[in-house]
Amino acid sequence: MVPRMEASPDRPGAGEIPALYLGTVVAYADMYLTQPILPLLSRQFDVGPARAGLTVSAVVLTIAGASILYGPLSDLVGRRRVMAGALGLLALATAACGLAPSFGALVSLRALQGLFVPGMTAVSVAYAGDRFPSDRLRAVVGGLIGASVVGGLAGRVLAGWAAATLGWRPAFFGFGAATALAAIGVARSLSPARAPAVGGLAAATRGLVGHLRDRRLAGAFLVGGALFFSWIGIFTYLPYHLSAPPWALSTGLVSSVYLVYGAGVVASPVAGRLSARVAPTTLVGVGLAVAALGLLGTLAHRLPVLVAALVVLVLGTFTAQAVAPAFVNQTARAAKGSASALYLTFYYLGGTLGSVLPGLAWQAAGWPGVVAACGAALAIALAANALLCAPP
Repeated sequence: MVPRMEASPDRPGAGEIPALYLGTVVAYADMYLTQPILPLLSRQFDVGPARAGLTVSAVVLTIAGASILYGPLSDLVGRRRVMAGALGLLALATAACGLAPSFGALVSLRALQGLFVPGMTAVSVAYAGDRFPSDRLRAVVGGLIGASVVGGLAGRVLAGWAAATLGWRPAFFGFGAATALAAIGVARSLSPARAPAVGGLAAATRGLVGHLRDRRLAGAFLVGGALFFSWIGIFTYLPYHLSAPPWALSTGLVSSVYLVYGAGVVASPVAGRLSARVAPTTLVGVGLAVAALGLLGTLAHRLPVLVAALVVLVLGTFTAQAVAPAFVNQTARAAKGSASALYLTFYYLGGTLGSVLPGLAWQAAGWPGVVAACGAALAIALAANALLCAPP
């Protein structure tokens, strides 16, 4: 019989961090499954690029709407219960996508996935804030961001490879099974300790309003939304750019380009550790500037240069993203679960717009239009970080 790996309510157990990371990996993998296969879905269901992008925007939009609910819910009923339950339901929704009989059904099931993804992603940072001291929290959150990179990489690359060899439906079945295993791991390994009492639902709601009135938190929320707008805009419409002349890459090769995500696995924990010695707003500003340089480099007409520019974009983006959630958790004075949830709500609202508006820019002006739209979002993030997030 396998021993139960439940952590002590008083101190973190050895299995807590691996369980948090595994749950984060599968949640982000499920989110991005359709991104590398959009041209394939366009052909199979006879839909254009902007409409095929709905399989991305549907999940991101529902994540944005649901994220704000999970923070107060986890404050009230406990983080572990929320994360394990949400992952179990996400496993069912992910597997169901593989049975979708039509494009409309696939979009609806993707939206259903989005209802459950933030049960893990919106609560994990708050759980870490409850369980780990401040000197370890930044490193743990940096690791969580690194896990999100691994999940995004796994979802994009493995789904693309599976679609190229077996078809797109088996990818959903496989990731559904992996998500179910992660749900079991979270339920067995995380602590049942409750978050500090917040005084009920009314107090949790007041906490949300208070976070929006905090200038520094509001700035961080804008940074997150603008950052993800740019990120998802570039990587959602990249397959159309790479599968068109002059490169005309196959689905499998396009998916391989997403291996540039590996740079984020390195950047995230390094940035998390640096934030203990460098001001978080400085690191976020540097990350955003580096991301902007990488974004401009994707206009190159040589494939090796474009891929190198994507690596720079990944490094910059995940330098900023590894720091921002911990900044939110430590800046919030109370109801930290609600603060983390609000950050993710803004983050995914930005992603929702980023999965649609750059598609219109693509149809109007091609890849330069996508780059221009995403560059404008990064400019907003830089302004918010400099003007709002800085200490008084």
